[in-house]
Amino acid sequence: MTPSARVQAAIEILDTVIASARDDGPPADSIVQRYFKTRRYAGSKDRRAVRELVFRAIRRAGERPQSGRAAMLGLAHDDPVLGAMFDGAPHGPEPISEDEAIAQAASIPAWVKDRLSAHAGEGEWPALLERAPLDLRVNVARAAREEMLRRFEGAEPTRLSPWGLRLPADSRVDDRDEFKDGLVEVQDEGSQLIALACRPGDGLIALDLCAGAGGKALALAAAAPGMKIIASDTHRARLSQLPDRAARAGAVIETRLLNGGQEAAQMADLEGACDIVLVDAPCSGSGTWRRNPEGRWRLTSDRLDRLVSVQQRLLDLGAPLVKPGGVLVYATCSIIEAEGAGQAQGFLGRHSSWVAQDVPFDGGRSDGPGRLLTPAHDRTDGFFIARFARPC
Repeated sequence: MTPSARVQAAIEILDTVIASARDDGPPADSIVQRYFKTRRYAGSKDRRAVRELVFRAIRRAGERPQSGRAAMLGLAHDDPVLGAMFDGAPHGPEPISEDEAIAQAASIPAWVKDRLSAHAGEGEWPALLERAPLDLRVNVARAAREEMLRRFEGAEPTRLSPWGLRLPADSRVDDRDEFKDGLVEVQDEGSQLIALACRPGDGLIALDLCAGAGGKALALAAAAPGMKIIASDTHRARLSQLPDRAARAGAVIETRLLNGGQEAAQMADLEGACDIVLVDAPCSGSGTWRRNPEGRWRLTSDRLDRLVSVQQRLLDLGAPLVKPGGVLVYATCSIIEAEGAGQAQGFLGRHSSWVAQDVPFDGGRSDGPGRLLTPAHDRTDGFFIARFARPC
């Protein structure tokens, strides 16, 4: 591919990414992969170069652009060399017109700024768009972190999680025996800290209410193999991934597929029975924008309001399942106040006898009844984590 053809390919991919972000379709990574599956003529250097252009354009534009061309023109506005490739060459982009729309450069959508936590001010925004490292969680039920540090060249121990390793961005581990044998899992350090906040222990009963594909449930199982763990979710495709992952890790985890709107009835047998209920609720994902920068284009004010409503419902669904003296841990991968401290304060307002407890790790900053982790301050994804104790 010529340099200008690479630019045109990036424009075409960005058009699809923009439509997917608008319609809640597949993520940018999978769109890039699908694009090149039907274009075998593109070599590895072409694919890398086009992908780099696509993600540079995504990271630059805080608001969803009008088109892929507008997104790429934004890059060209900052890069004269790139702008010169809009020359009308075969398979390349048409020359630039004076009145064309150009995507504006911004770290985050303008409407979100006033909704962020006080700890996520403008000084934090550049870190939200930096390339994230690859964090691994060692399956401490089967391997020692020190041994895994020796096996993975360039790995460093994570600062806050006692289970974590950190590798450079774009490291690959899915072809490693350690991954295939269940000795390590890919999991951001902040996500590992959610499991740590639960204080897992043998003999306890833990419910991961919004388990998804089971990353937190697997972390709990590794930390306390003698704990009974129940992983539930309404998303069949995601929850169906957990049995194979658990088998690979040597973990015993019960799964429950729930029907939306009928969760309370389906969990009635657990009322007052759980030592730990983890509510890792669906959220904006604003804490993971450095990994999924097009997530900024997906989020709208209406969608955020719906998510906040779902989070409140899930907290109130989980509370009766906690036994007297047990704990409810609430977490979101978000830096938006309404999904974090605001949601936690609302829970305590509705459940006045419950008590907020500090989480058992250093790091983060106090944010209402919980703690907020951010990429700039903690070198993790952005997470809000709160721990509530039910009175005896």
